[in-house]
Amino acid sequence: MGAAVTKTVYRLALCAGIAGCSVLASAAVASAAVTVPFQIDPAPYGNPNGSFDAPAVRCVAVVGEQPGAVTVTGGNAGGWGCLLSSEVRWLNLSTGASGSARLSDGLGGIPAAVTLQTGAGQVAVAVLSVTPGPITPGVATFHVP
Repeated sequence: MGAAVTKTVYRLALCAGIAGCSVLASAAVASAAVTVPFQIDPAPYGNPNGSFDAPAVRCVAVVGEQPGAVTVTGGNAGGWGCLLSSEVRWLNLSTGASGSARLSDGLGGIPAAVTLQTGAGQVAVAVLSVTPGPITPGVATFHVP
């Protein structure tokens, strides 16, 4: 009988260990940062490839680095590529919270970026140019953990 109890305890411990590892693995996957790309079309009529004097602007929204927050920055190497000093408007579709912010100016070799405290939920973001001209705003929607 002692061997049967030992086997049962061993099996229960093994099952608990497997269940614990799967919970920890799913938490690690859920906490990994996710990058959502979107672009702003600065050329006339919203040409997605830009034009010879105004290339397409590629931004990204990075979610999962901090709970309830999203960082909007450039999609190119080093965080460059998003419009400098542009306006960012956001709406949390799950809670109704909204706000706006401005991307930094890129001075001192620091790329344009802003971290928005949106709270958890489905969030829509629009990046608008502050300079006049035929620029189609960049829009993205994503889930913020």
